[in-house]
Amino acid sequence: MFKRIVSAILILAFLPCYFVFGEEASEGAYTVDCKSAVLIEQNSGKILFEQNKDEKLPPASVTKVMTLLLIYEAVNDGSLKWEDEVEVSEHAAGMGGSQIFLEPGEKQTVKDLTKSIAIASANDAAVAMAERIGGSEEGFVKLMNEKAKALGLTNTNFINACGLDAEGHYTTAYDIALMSRELLLKYPEVKEYTETWQDTILHSTSKGQTEFGLTNTNKLIKQYQGATGLKTGSTGKALYCLSGSATRNDMDLIGVIMAAPDPKVRFKEMAGLLDYGFGNFCIIKGEEPGTRVGEVPVYKGKDDSVAAAVKDLVCLPAKKGTEDKLEYRLEMCESITAPFDKGAKLGEIIYFKDGEEAGRSDLVAERSVPAANILDNLKNVLEEIF
Repeated sequence: MFKRIVSAILILAFLPCYFVFGEEASEGAYTVDCKSAVLIEQNSGKILFEQNKDEKLPPASVTKVMTLLLIYEAVNDGSLKWEDEVEVSEHAAGMGGSQIFLEPGEKQTVKDLTKSIAIASANDAAVAMAERIGGSEEGFVKLMNEKAKALGLTNTNFINACGLDAEGHYTTAYDIALMSRELLLKYPEVKEYTETWQDTILHSTSKGQTEFGLTNTNKLIKQYQGATGLKTGSTGKALYCLSGSATRNDMDLIGVIMAAPDPKVRFKEMAGLLDYGFGNFCIIKGEEPGTRVGEVPVYKGKDDSVAAAVKDLVCLPAKKGTEDKLEYRLEMCESITAPFDKGAKLGEIIYFKDGEEAGRSDLVAERSVPAANILDNLKNVLEEIF
């Protein structure tokens, strides 16, 4: 009888643990101490966790994810160079909140202003860059909203370039995750700054040059293994926000937390959110780029056929324990007419997981094939005859 009582007590004692840890701590058992949160796998964009992900909220300085994205786009398209000098306006120098105390008329390079935005979340630097790219902060905000629309961010509207509280300035955790993903995928070089803990810039004014120290506002850079960024934010209305990114075991995660009650909770909850992703998911991969998967006949070419090779690596997050290899289907053109260059599209490889499409990549020509000349055509005719 005593043994039965002890057994019953032990069962009751451990029963709560079953509900918390059973089924690998399902999403329903996991919550984040904030108004809104989301976790996505960077390369696929797949959502791994969500909590009120589409609630419209003020983002504070996490706004600067979009500001940085437009800066890197401008450098990429050649309309801006890192060594270009930007003259600071009265308006930019007058920004409150986090700043590097730029003075009106001071000149700074695009590189140092961008560094100050990414590391120290400098509002004055953000507005100075906005005016340089958009002609005015209002012009730049128009570009921000156009980019948001192009990315499909349907719950986002920007009023300024730095994230200070303003009526009608809002976004969502999920939209922030998507713009963060765009920045990290298209311009991974931004991590040169977002992973930096401390740096300096030089103030150059009429009084001479002085060194100004920059310290990263994202404490995860020092506290979380594999942290790569990305952007913090806090205001009276927004409370404490964070777009956090990290890489472990070939998996890149982006987490977003909005309206956490205090800064310590913001970082603690982000660490827990990333731990949830790394602890419960792994990456399964498709065929390696360059893998030959078939041949396509060549019409009017020097060669009769060309190998079709996989162009891009497709990666997909999967629950640990369910990471079977991806199945795939090939869709290739019946033939291709010469001449064509190496890399010409020949079709697609489409991947499936559990019967559902999981991703796709182009199939491309492994080499260039020139058009056949008269001697090539004569040779082909003779080969067919004999």
